[in-house]
Amino acid sequence: MTVGEIFLESLSTGVITEHEVSWLTSHQSSFARPEEAAAIRLGRLMDQGEINLGCRLPEPMLRHQEVLVDWIEPLGRRRHRAAA
Repeated sequence: MTVGEIFLESLSTGVITEHEVSWLTSHQSSFARPEEAAAIRLGRLMDQGEINLGCRLPEPMLRHQEVLVDWIEPLGRRRHRAAA
């Protein structure tokens, strides 16, 4: 695991896991300057609510119809239609 991998995965999914945060804090003393900057940026994105602490669902599970209907859609497009 590297800071760059965590940074890119968190940016692309909007989620950082508890394990990744723990890894970042336990290894921060060995970070190079660019890695420190990325870790600080992750913290700021978390403070702003752009990245949330949580878990990522495995890709095969995301394709399951029940997951799509019951978990993902209520948080996405259908939520905005109901409010309009």
